[in-house]
Amino acid sequence: MKYLLIMNINPATMAALTDEEREQIGAGHQNLLNTITDTGELIVTQALADPSNTVVVKSQNGVQVVTDGPYIEAKEFMGGFYLVEVESKERAVELAKMIPDTKLDGFGVEVRPVMFSAGLEM
Repeated sequence: MKYLLIMNINPATMAALTDEEREQIGAGHQNLLNTITDTGELIVTQALADPSNTVVVKSQNGVQVVTDGPYIEAKEFMGGFYLVEVESKERAVELAKMIPDTKLDGFGVEVRPVMFSAGLEM
């Protein structure tokens, strides 16, 4: 079963991190990448640019418009994701707990099952 592990980031928390904390996060992500590459569970991972680079296409009064982002009113934004194929939801949660961001207040990882996929060789 495929799961999307969505990393949610709070920009105020990110800005407050020390260089050492940022290095620990980077090392933790590399450890997770090594693990899920070795186990064959990794499909793809991507880090996303800051929401200040975002635009939103939506309808206003029946007309499509493009507005500046971020796309939702929230303190957190989607900072990136891991798409994994695992045997169970429990394993997906186990992998999400390995993402170093989850050890810091102000960050979180949403674990969401994939219902449909196309475009990637899987």
